[in-house]
Amino acid sequence: MSARKTVARSRKLGPDERAEAIEAMKSKELDILVIGGGIVGAGSAMDAVTRGLSTGILEARDWASGTSSRSSKLVHGGIRYLEQLDFGLVREALIERGLLLQRIAPHLVKPVRFLYPLTKPIFERFYIGTGMLLYDIFSYTGGRPPGVPHHRHLSKRQLQKSIPSLRSNAFVGGLTYYDAQVDDARYTATLVRTASSYGAHAASRVRVEGFLKVGERVVGVKAHDLETDEHFEVKAKQVVNATGVWTDDTQSMVGERGQFKVRASKGIHLVVPRDRFQSTMGMILRTEKSVLFVIPWGRHWLIGTTDTDWHLDKAHPAATAADIDYLLEHVNAVLAVPLTRDDVEGVYAGLRPLLAGESDETSKLSREHIVAHSVPGLVVVAGGKWTTYRVMAKDAIDAAVDALDGKIAESATENISLLGAEGYQAAWNKRGKIARAFGVHKARVEHLLNRYGVLTDDILDLIRDRPELQEPLPGADDYIKAEVIYAATSEGALHVEDVLARRTRISIEAWDRGVSAAPVVAELMGEVLGWDEAKKESEVQHYLQRVAAERASQQQPDDESAERVRLEAPDISQA
Repeated sequence: MSARKTVARSRKLGPDERAEAIEAMKSKELDILVIGGGIVGAGSAMDAVTRGLSTGILEARDWASGTSSRSSKLVHGGIRYLEQLDFGLVREALIERGLLLQRIAPHLVKPVRFLYPLTKPIFERFYIGTGMLLYDIFSYTGGRPPGVPHHRHLSKRQLQKSIPSLRSNAFVGGLTYYDAQVDDARYTATLVRTASSYGAHAASRVRVEGFLKVGERVVGVKAHDLETDEHFEVKAKQVVNATGVWTDDTQSMVGERGQFKVRASKGIHLVVPRDRFQSTMGMILRTEKSVLFVIPWGRHWLIGTTDTDWHLDKAHPAATAADIDYLLEHVNAVLAVPLTRDDVEGVYAGLRPLLAGESDETSKLSREHIVAHSVPGLVVVAGGKWTTYRVMAKDAIDAAVDALDGKIAESATENISLLGAEGYQAAWNKRGKIARAFGVHKARVEHLLNRYGVLTDDILDLIRDRPELQEPLPGADDYIKAEVIYAATSEGALHVEDVLARRTRISIEAWDRGVSAAPVVAELMGEVLGWDEAKKESEVQHYLQRVAAERASQQQPDDESAERVRLEAPDISQA
């Protein structure tokens, strides 16, 4: 079989490809096995397979189902780290931001403009302006332009014109600067799919329940397929633990020598309709603990985040009433017309994996990453930021490669685009023609191009064969039925929750959080995955339980109460 046919065949990440991947992992020793299907695990699989190494990746739940789908959706240098004099981290992140914007995923990563408002006219303007000048300079490092405009100063009058909804006496002026944003879950799933297209064996809903060892050396894992209940072993020359906030739990399976310390910090975000206040840009606001972002997100605003220690269930961190009130209070301090709980259409909570340090405050723990060969045959990568995932992955595979025999290529991911990226700009430039050719509204084609890039052709082919698939999903006009079919056939979605929470963002963007869309999604997925009526009903009921539990947890006063209520809805693997 030619290389071209191999790549074309494996561009899909559907149920057949999953089954083939599991059979392949059972039948041979891999060079690299990655545990964890978040952004760092996906990046590690991509890095390994594009060096020519035989590679597998296992994820216990869905791709990006943990931290990597619950971030602030920003690809940024971390302007606040300049104040902490963490110049190296900022510079590294800004270089990565430029790569993602311009080369690796221009269809998924987009520039976003922010206002930094000022309360003091002279010193603060000079102080913040100096920091933003450094931000601009660092973004050029690496010999390429940053891909976004430079910062600008605004007078109070310019500020009021740009953001009419601000209280007139809140600020004396401001500065604007650019970062970038991304649909974090979509990017991660696309990254896994790209790694698969290069030959990586990828399987979600497969839980690692132990390590295979010869003496002190790790030589593979004991795996449990949660879809079929099959238990099997995967042998590998090197295993990479990229399990984020679960790092300590995973490492503990190898004994004392494998111990590692990662602390979880909970951050929550609110989703608010875009029409609730007028602004041409996002905002970054100081709080007594950290910073608060107000981020444009399609027809919505994202407002976040909090930063609190979390010692409870890692799979389902819960937002409390106090968390929501904290964010509303801080954003309302600058808005002329305050937001209320009734304006909040979505809420999500995630956990940051922070390297444990001396500080008791999670906001002061390190956002830098660490790679360690704590046990022979097992590399652990932890900490870091979403933006620098590619560097973390490179460092992890470098460490694994050091223990392999033979000459192995250097990391190549700096120059490899994700699926959908090549030709994206040309497709965008002819989006009007594409819309006319398929009888689809131009805005719909734009939406699809910014989710799938040139793979939008796959969605449009589905629509051409079945015109009814261009109908929007109930309660979620931004998404169409064809996207559900595509998620199940090509993007590794195995459950209704996977589609509503991660392949689309209906669970946080729709007023009913996907309740009305769930039966339609189950029907469409059932066509592809062969579900009977009982299975469809069970999938819908599971999703409705999840929504009800999340809503109820967000009425609770504290973490313990919120967690107890949230866990009343079983995880899909327990349902």
